[in-house]
Amino acid sequence: MALRLPHPHRFDVFAAVGGLLGGLLLWGIGLGTRRAADPIVLFDGRWPVLLPLFVMAGCELLRRAAPRVALLTATVALTLDTMTQGSLGTLLMFTDVVYAAVLYGTPASARRIPWITGLITVLATVVPFAVWRVPEALLVGVAVGVVSFAPASTGLIVRNHRDAAEGARLRAEQTALLAEMDRVQAVSAERARMARELHDMVANHLSAIAIHSTAALSIDEPETSREALGVIRENSVEGLAEMRRLIGILRDSGGDLEPAAAPTLDGLGALVESARANGLDVTLDTALDADADTARDSSRGPGPVPAPVGLAAYRIVQESLTNALKHASPGRVTVRLAMGAPPTPSGQWGKDDSLTVEVTSPYGDRDGPRAPGSGAGLVGMRERTELLGGTFEAGPVHGKVWSVRAVLPLTDTTAATPTPAQGGPA
Repeated sequence: MALRLPHPHRFDVFAAVGGLLGGLLLWGIGLGTRRAADPIVLFDGRWPVLLPLFVMAGCELLRRAAPRVALLTATVALTLDTMTQGSLGTLLMFTDVVYAAVLYGTPASARRIPWITGLITVLATVVPFAVWRVPEALLVGVAVGVVSFAPASTGLIVRNHRDAAEGARLRAEQTALLAEMDRVQAVSAERARMARELHDMVANHLSAIAIHSTAALSIDEPETSREALGVIRENSVEGLAEMRRLIGILRDSGGDLEPAAAPTLDGLGALVESARANGLDVTLDTALDADADTARDSSRGPGPVPAPVGLAAYRIVQESLTNALKHASPGRVTVRLAMGAPPTPSGQWGKDDSLTVEVTSPYGDRDGPRAPGSGAGLVGMRERTELLGGTFEAGPVHGKVWSVRAVLPLTDTTAATPTPAQGGPA
C-alpha cells in the first residue's frame, strides 16, 4: 500500500520557499552563525550548510499537515546545522516549526512541547555555566530559549486564544439554534392556542346553526321554521361577533375589535341556558364546598378558582355541550363541577386541591351525528387539561352514557398562568 503524503497548505509552501531563498541568499554572501574555527563545527566548509537548510525547508511544508513529523525532523536538521558553520535561515525556520507544532498539533503536543522546551532551556543555562564557570555560558541558555521555548510559548498563547474564540462561536451558534427552536415552538404553541380558541368560540354556534337549519328544512311547519330561523340568526350574530374579535386579536388592530374578557365559571349558567335554547335538555350541578356531602343546582360556579383553571373548565363544558348537541341521544345532559377528587363509590366527593369537571350525556341510540364533527374538540379539551397538569378522560361508561371528565389541579397555578402558549386570553 503506497504511502500518501499530506498535501501542504498554501501558506506553508510560501513559508518554505521564502525560508529556503533567504537561507540561500545568506549562504551566497558567506554569512554563517559560527566560525569555522569553533570546536563545535565538525563539518567545515560552505557546502554542508545546505543539507540542514533544505531539510528544514521541507519541514516547513509539513508544519500544518503533519506538525509532529515536521518537529522531529526539524530537530534532527537543527542538530546537524550546529555541526556546521550554521545558517540563520535554518534557525528561523526551526522556530516557526516549533510554533506550528504547538498551534496545529494535538492537544497533548500543545501541552508537552512548552514544558519540554522550557526544561531544555533550563538545562542549557545551568549545565554550561556549571562546566565553564564563566558568565558568558549563560548566553547558551538564552539562545536555546529564544530558538525553542519562546516560539512554543507563543504558539500555546495563540492556540488558547483561538480555542476560546472557537468556543465562543460554538456557543453563539448554539444560542442561535436554541432561539430558533424556541421561536418555532412558540409559533406552534400559538397556532394550537388559536385553533383551540377558534374551535371553542365558533363550533358551538355553527353546530346549532346546522342542526336548526336541518330542522327548518325537514319540518313543514311555519311556526317551527320561524323558531329555527330565530335560533339560526342569534347564533350567526354571536358567532360573527366572536370571529371579528378573534380576527382583531390576530391583526392587532385595536379599536372596537379588542378581545372580550376571558370567560369564567360564573358564566356557566348563561352557557347552559344557551344550550337549552338550542334544544338540549341540560342541568348544571355544582358542589360549592368540597366538604359538603350534597350539592345544589346553581347558575354559578364552584367558588373562586385560579383564572387558568376557570377558563379551561369553561371551555371543556362548552365543548362538551357542543358535542352533546351534535351526537347525544335524546335524554338529559348533566354538567357537574365540584372541588375535590372524583366521587367515591359512596357518592361523596373526596378532599383534594383540584376542580373536577364532569359532563354526561345519553349515548348509542342515534343513527348518526346531527352535525358533522372533526374530533378536534376532544383534542383541544385534552390539551387544555394537560397544560394545567390535570387528567382527562372521555368515553362511554355504564352502558349507554358518554362521560367527559377532567380533573384540574388548583395548586401551583402560577406555572399555568394563561399565556399565549398555554391557551389563555390573548
